[in-house]
Amino acid sequence: MFKTLLMGLVVTLSLLVLNAAQAGDATADIHWVDVRTAQEYAAGHVEGAVNIPYTEIVERVGEVTDDKDATLYLYCRSGRRSGIATEALEAAGFSQVVNAGGLEDARKKAQAMEH
Repeated sequence: MFKTLLMGLVVTLSLLVLNAAQAGDATADIHWVDVRTAQEYAAGHVEGAVNIPYTEIVERVGEVTDDKDATLYLYCRSGRRSGIATEALEAAGFSQVVNAGGLEDARKKAQAMEH
């Protein structure tokens, strides 16, 4: 009986470790993309974000990821350009594109995701 309980405990712990590892991998597949101009990006951006102007997003998204199931958070100044870029990426087959709105909204979301 003790051996059965011990084996059950080992299996349970193994599953917990596996789930934790998978959760960590999920955050590794999140990308921030600033779709403003290079000048706007240089003035301030979300830490770790890649700058691809919204007019070039479909052609250049491969600089960030080729995985069409990766999560892409897009932002601009107000959310309008990131909305246009979101629609373009969805039309290109990307399934996890999020319009994070303007820069300040994106910063808040990025900070909340760190915790």
